[in-house]
Amino acid sequence: MNFLRFGLRRLAEMAVTLLAASFVIFGAMYLAPGSPASFLLSGRSASPAALEAINRQYHLDDPFAVRYFRWLGQLLHGDFGRSITYRTDVSRLLADRLPSTLLLVAMALVLVVAAGLALGRIAAVRGGAVDSTILVTTTLAVGTPSFVAAVLLQGLFAVRLHWFPAGGTGDGPVQMLWHLTLPAVALALYLIGMLARVTRSAMVEVLGQEHVTVALSRGVSRRKVMSRHVFRNALGTVLTTGGLIVSTLLVCTVLVESAFGVGGIGQLLELSITTKDFPTVQAISLTMVGLFMLINLAVDLAHPLVDPRIALGPRRSAA
Repeated sequence: MNFLRFGLRRLAEMAVTLLAASFVIFGAMYLAPGSPASFLLSGRSASPAALEAINRQYHLDDPFAVRYFRWLGQLLHGDFGRSITYRTDVSRLLADRLPSTLLLVAMALVLVVAAGLALGRIAAVRGGAVDSTILVTTTLAVGTPSFVAAVLLQGLFAVRLHWFPAGGTGDGPVQMLWHLTLPAVALALYLIGMLARVTRSAMVEVLGQEHVTVALSRGVSRRKVMSRHVFRNALGTVLTTGGLIVSTLLVCTVLVESAFGVGGIGQLLELSITTKDFPTVQAISLTMVGLFMLINLAVDLAHPLVDPRIALGPRRSAA
């Protein structure tokens, strides 16, 4: 199956998955207790006429199918609806807050890739005490949830040492990078440990293969064997983990952004769930599902570039 056919087939699968996800996301909000009307009233009692006016304004009294297909039609036209809490278009909220989240995820991803690959490679190549030390360190990192890392980093580097701000995003690119450093480290810590362990395991497995032993016995330098054979052959396994890493970063931003007061879509999602802001929650959730699928598609397309032995599409058995 060629590249174009594979891409078109995956895009069709993504469209079907998005449609199914949109139905689940839309329906899940209405299964939770409470309603937007109760938030808008802020606990005050209201007359039946006032409740009817609120329900009519936000179409809350329409049948479920009518509400869903109306929302789906709006999505197809690029309209995410209007936020019940902020009284503005959801698309404007996403446009204002998405850059902070994407920058935070990008900073964390750079840390994960740089530190995770380096630690995993060093552990596999050096072995011995260095390998044991890295394994213990990465085990501690994997066992530390993002919100725990956020609290520890805030207490040490923001409150005690005053090296970094405790929260916010700052003004301007430089200030934003400075404010997002601690959140990026808190977000990346767990995944650095995971990627380091995956890289180490993949390289150790390749080291035991026959072609590596033969290359070393023929006098090829160990550094060249590690670069051209071991690390390159292990990249397929590492790349598969990469899709999971980016997806986990997007999910964990909800906790980290709330802990550091970063005004991104993670914090917006948490606040919107609390206030039953249906349009905002549905838009953010569907956006994240779309990002997950795009990440998986990118990983699938990148696999043959890293390892030419991997073909796109289903493998055919030999006759």
